[in-house]
Amino acid sequence: MNIRNIAIIAHVDHGKTTLVDRILQATKVFRDNQETGELIMDNNDLERERGITIFSKNAAVEYNGVKINVIDTPGHADFGGEVERVLKMADGVILLVDAFEGPMPQTRFVLQKALHLNLKPIVVINKVDKPNCRPDEVHDAVFELFFNLDATEEQLNFPTYYGSGKNGWFNDSLTPTEDILPLMDGILKYVPSPVVTEGNLQLQITSLDYSSFLGRIAIGKVTRGTIKENMPISLMQTDGSIKKSRVRELYVFEGMGKKKVSEVVAGDLCAVVGLEDFNIGDTIADFENPEALPVISVDEPTMNMMFSINNSPFFGKDGKFVTSRHLRDRLMKETEKNLALRVVDTDSADSFLVYGRGILHLGVLIETMRREGYELTVGQPQVIVKEINGVKSEPYETLVVDVPQEYASKVIDLVTRRKGEMHVMETKGEMQHLEFEIPSRGLIGMRTQMLTQTAGEAVMAHRFLDYKPWKGPIPGRNNGVLIVKEAGTTTGYSLDKLQDRGFFFVDPGEEVYKGMIIGENNKPGDLVVNPNEGKKLTNMRASGSDAATSIAPKTLMTLEECMEYIQFDECIEVTPNFIRMRKTILDEEERKRQQKRLSAEAV
Repeated sequence: MNIRNIAIIAHVDHGKTTLVDRILQATKVFRDNQETGELIMDNNDLERERGITIFSKNAAVEYNGVKINVIDTPGHADFGGEVERVLKMADGVILLVDAFEGPMPQTRFVLQKALHLNLKPIVVINKVDKPNCRPDEVHDAVFELFFNLDATEEQLNFPTYYGSGKNGWFNDSLTPTEDILPLMDGILKYVPSPVVTEGNLQLQITSLDYSSFLGRIAIGKVTRGTIKENMPISLMQTDGSIKKSRVRELYVFEGMGKKKVSEVVAGDLCAVVGLEDFNIGDTIADFENPEALPVISVDEPTMNMMFSINNSPFFGKDGKFVTSRHLRDRLMKETEKNLALRVVDTDSADSFLVYGRGILHLGVLIETMRREGYELTVGQPQVIVKEINGVKSEPYETLVVDVPQEYASKVIDLVTRRKGEMHVMETKGEMQHLEFEIPSRGLIGMRTQMLTQTAGEAVMAHRFLDYKPWKGPIPGRNNGVLIVKEAGTTTGYSLDKLQDRGFFFVDPGEEVYKGMIIGENNKPGDLVVNPNEGKKLTNMRASGSDAATSIAPKTLMTLEECMEYIQFDECIEVTPNFIRMRKTILDEEERKRQQKRLSAEAV
């Protein structure tokens, strides 16, 4: 069969999406005079802003008469759920590794999944044009990684290509070529055609698409039989029930888009229109004799957050969707395509517990919702604690930090204070490579401190390892916060007088409400302040006393930084135009009473 299905997997920032750009350009998907830009597959606003892939995507190219279905996957551990399911559509993988950094935590995670599914790997060592690169050492490290992951004899005999996605060449040696055609030839040579068994139709839904014109679209690989337009089928759901349905339209991938066809044979990827109430993992099977494929299993979430309606005094001023029904419907809709996400109802009708893979995973969901016009309040991220064999256990992660040597001691000190243990310390060029095992709780809020301690030089990556016994309390934020005493509008006069108390998250002239957090205190403990006081005006003037106030500009914090910053009694108010931090209980007297109650219970 003249089809190859290949997924591109790698650690974040090793160049997957750039490689897809080069494949699309080499196979003349675009006209020569067509303006394509960079990172063509990252078509979502959030992906382009952050420079990361969040959703896996498909493209199809033709090379030497063979159709190649290319699947671009995310590289961030938080979006591992995306990678796990789309690997089911592939027959081979291109494992991309940076020629300087070598295999990183996420490389190990995705490679383990690919080897487990018995996919044929091609290793591509990218960025060999970088200074300090060490392609031969990286090749040995990749071989060692394969060996440690119990790869078969055949998988260990992987072909290796070297090159630079940025400069547009790949070759099976370190000699630069004009283009990436040697790699394209390698895909045809080493990636097997889809294995097709005889029997009735089987197609597992591994991805979803949505069109306002066609509705929900199911995407998957036809593993057996042939699927045709207007054909009656059985939809076998993950809970064991079977629904009878009919295929309305069929599409295959072509270039960056889809092409309508009348039938798709086994081995190809296709999009099916006309099915209702399907989920990822369901099987489209024969109408008469349906047989289900094994259900897709995705690793468990490790973190949860409380999502509630916005109940601040500024409720409803900014967003379109503000009720608990809006919030619940949107979260349930997200769980249909985001396999690593879970939503659980709580005792309160206005709050939902949302489980995810990490701060970035949940942060992207919140950011997407606020752009769609939702208002909500989110609480502090909490790790999921389990009881295993009668022992209280929590998730642990492998943390890898590459940092200039002069900052290594600061990094080690910071991580060990948060209950991390160092396992590896080695020198890579001018950088120190450190590997730790640390409770997931210890990572919350660490990134900002790490960058401050290392003058922004540290490169940090982590991935889930396992559940291990609880490590005890981990120190959180050292300083308290500045809280607004009364609602009003901040004035330059007040903020100027309060500057020696700490730094601010607001500028003069901003609307604030009672209980809102407007800055960080210089000392431990929270401080209630009044930032709304105006200067008392008289008709007497004294030289020098009316000099213009000089206030330091406010500290801007991203959504993820706010999520890492807040403590258990605080939350974040998220609206389409504002992100504000506040105390969960706005009234100061009520907060004190709550504090007394908690202290009494602790005793």
